[in-house]
Amino acid sequence: MPFSLRLRLSAMMFLQYAIWGAWAPVLSEYLLGDPSQQAGLGFTGQQVGHIYALLPIACIISPFIGGQIADRWVPTQWFLAAAHLLAAGALYMLAFQTAFPPFALWMLIYALLYAPTLALTNSLAFHHLRNAEKDFGGIRVFGTLGWIVAGLALAAWRHSSLPKFVDTSDCLLLAVGASVVMGLIALTLPHTPPSKSENPWAFLAAVKLLGNRQFLIFMLISFVVVTELQFYYLLTAPFLVSTNITTQQSVSAVMTTAQWAEVLGLAVLLPLLLPRLGVRNCLAIGVIAWPIRYLIFALGKPALLVIASLAMHGLGYTFFFVVGQVYVNSVATSDIRASAQSLLTLITLGVGNFLGAEFTGWIKDHFTATTGAAAGATNWTSVFLVPCALTVTCAIAFLLFFRETKVAKVAA
Repeated sequence: MPFSLRLRLSAMMFLQYAIWGAWAPVLSEYLLGDPSQQAGLGFTGQQVGHIYALLPIACIISPFIGGQIADRWVPTQWFLAAAHLLAAGALYMLAFQTAFPPFALWMLIYALLYAPTLALTNSLAFHHLRNAEKDFGGIRVFGTLGWIVAGLALAAWRHSSLPKFVDTSDCLLLAVGASVVMGLIALTLPHTPPSKSENPWAFLAAVKLLGNRQFLIFMLISFVVVTELQFYYLLTAPFLVSTNITTQQSVSAVMTTAQWAEVLGLAVLLPLLLPRLGVRNCLAIGVIAWPIRYLIFALGKPALLVIASLAMHGLGYTFFFVVGQVYVNSVATSDIRASAQSLLTLITLGVGNFLGAEFTGWIKDHFTATTGAAAGATNWTSVFLVPCALTVTCAIAFLLFFRETKVAKVAA
């Protein structure tokens, strides 16, 4: 692969996930707040669930927007540039909202702009890679590095003498800067023209892939697994801070433990194991990692074990979702690959994350005391036993029913 191409694709992945990594791990801690210190916005668990469910809603809509536009009309790099620059403006407005209705409105606007870019950065990379199984992990690892750098940068900002915005969404302001840079970098990406498919509804052609039993099983298990992933995104930061495992100033840095494990998985383990073990066994590693993490979260101690268990998130993400993206790319024809990736986005980041965010918010409120001396305290053991049980069920179902690693390709 030419060095200039690798550099541009790596920069794209770095910034794409630095934006998300700046706010997603820690925003919930700010939204929930600390009643004892009168910090944060004081939203309820369900309100936080609604906020986090807006990006999944946008992911449900995005295949009909981003996938169609990139497959038929506009070069992918132009779409990415416009979407990220507009998203930067929405993030800026979002950062200074303090009431739930306007916060939700600006989050929805931002989500509608950002969601299509998740699938399209993958499809753009796959378009220019000659050997996706060999090269994609080495490109995608820069997305994880971007997430890490965002978390470390936020922690450094909070510990520094620079102006602080802990009570006005500093994580969102950091994401604004990353979005602007990404929008400009997108203009330098390799030209990726529309495929000009004769089928005007390439996404519907991608849906035909669900007619294969093994592909359907993969999608169903992916859907259920990702609903439980929201327990990590919404509740890890509040859990770590409220149990004094770490502080608000350091939580974003501590949570990069997951991404360091993801770097190890993408840069070393995935290139080593995927050719040897195949898709099925690598996916199995991923789906087994999550119940292990949630079980340790439910135990809640010792602190070092809880922090170490964050690595299970990185390994799970690498071996399930990244391998899943490679799998989807391998079964779709070239004229529907953007739409096939968008289908995966719809089912997992869309419907799965939407229901998962709503479910997580409800579970958080259900196990949080509302009266008495313990008002505001959450029973974290009960909270995390729920996703532990559900992900164990997913792991068993996957090992029993998913067999094949290839399906017949479906043309538009």
